[in-house]
Amino acid sequence: MRLHNSYTNQIEQFETIEPNKVKMYVCGPTVYDNAHLGHARCYITWDILYRYLKFRGYEVTYCRNVTDVDDKILKKAEAENKTPEEVSKYWYERFSESMKALNNLKPDVEPFATKTLGEMISIVKDLINKGYAYESNGDVYFRVKKFPKYGYLSKQPIDQLESGARIEVGEHKEDPLDFALWKKDEKFGYNSPWGVGRPGWHIECSAMSRKYLGKTIDIHAGGADLIFPHHENEIAQSECANGCKFVNYWLHNGFVTINKEKMSKSLGNFLTIDDLLKNYDANTIRFFILTNHYRMPVEFSDEALQAAANGVKRMLNAKKTKVNEELDITQFDEYKEFINAMDDDLNTSKALAVLFDLANKANKDIDYAYTLLYKLASVLGFTFEKATLTEDELKSVLKQVGEELGEEFNSMEELIEKRKQARAEKNWDLADKIRISLDKAGIVLKDSKEGTTWELK
Repeated sequence: MRLHNSYTNQIEQFETIEPNKVKMYVCGPTVYDNAHLGHARCYITWDILYRYLKFRGYEVTYCRNVTDVDDKILKKAEAENKTPEEVSKYWYERFSESMKALNNLKPDVEPFATKTLGEMISIVKDLINKGYAYESNGDVYFRVKKFPKYGYLSKQPIDQLESGARIEVGEHKEDPLDFALWKKDEKFGYNSPWGVGRPGWHIECSAMSRKYLGKTIDIHAGGADLIFPHHENEIAQSECANGCKFVNYWLHNGFVTINKEKMSKSLGNFLTIDDLLKNYDANTIRFFILTNHYRMPVEFSDEALQAAANGVKRMLNAKKTKVNEELDITQFDEYKEFINAMDDDLNTSKALAVLFDLANKANKDIDYAYTLLYKLASVLGFTFEKATLTEDELKSVLKQVGEELGEEFNSMEELIEKRKQARAEKNWDLADKIRISLDKAGIVLKDSKEGTTWELK
């Protein structure tokens, strides 16, 4: 298996620290708002890697943190007259729901920053004792120039970084390049050897990674926007505190763009996962993400999502047969082609081409094709089960359609019967209204000799 290492900027053979075990860390969300399509791309990408590593027989420990102490959380708490804990708890639950809706597996470990403060303080103390950090008026800063390899990950020479460095109002640094390990904060802070304060963002990941995975890990992944300064700072503080290499393979996914601009909350051009799921199912969003190589930018458009929806239909509408759990899928050429694609730095577009080939073969009644399709598609996180509505969601749909028609319906059967009656009476206007109302709610009616059934789009 070969992976592109951002640190060396080369595709390298993947070799684990311990035989057959992978320690993998992914930078998780800062929980203060809805997750958007950019988050979907990041976490679907690393969900695929997690699934694939397990499929290849590795014992994986996947750690993805939750940043629940941050300037943005505090700002929202003040604006809404809530505690930071209330804000972070609410948005963490929304994030978890979004991840589940996208069919992402839960990480093995999901630590919260506020529950790892002791480890952060311990690392900061070590850095001060070793001369890599200093306290200044309740803040603690890292001495960037004490770490000769600073800028190597982001490929930015130190003199280039110096030209853009500034000291903000209220900061008391020895050097403009130095970054905060601990921030004085008497209002929302925690006790520490340097007074009441809270951790800098970068130290959080170093502490959680070390606590749950060890001082040197196999894979650290995240979005390309985190390369600098976040990941650059993680390397500096971790390697100086621990006295050893921090990460063997740095992996980064590309941006999602709209009109060639990076999707972000600050630009106000983001689409939330919840909004997306109103129009497209999880399989379609996943397909859209995987059509492109994970390191490349992805341009969002409704046309691209519609093309992805068509691709999903082509795959999932393959002629179904009973999945043969006893079948040795490793004997088939398509399995080998899938492995070769995924082993080549997660070339998911080539892997999808294998799935299409299997769908075509399944439609030609080639006996092994559907089993192989089902199993390999599952490695990419696609689900073949039809989506269903919860009881509350169904009630909401019935209420919505009922309001449009000026009637009340207690079940889908009742609504379908109403349409059947309208058609029998040649009341085509009412029959069409029912169909269109359901279509707007994401439900398709299917008429056959046996009767009318419904399913989600």
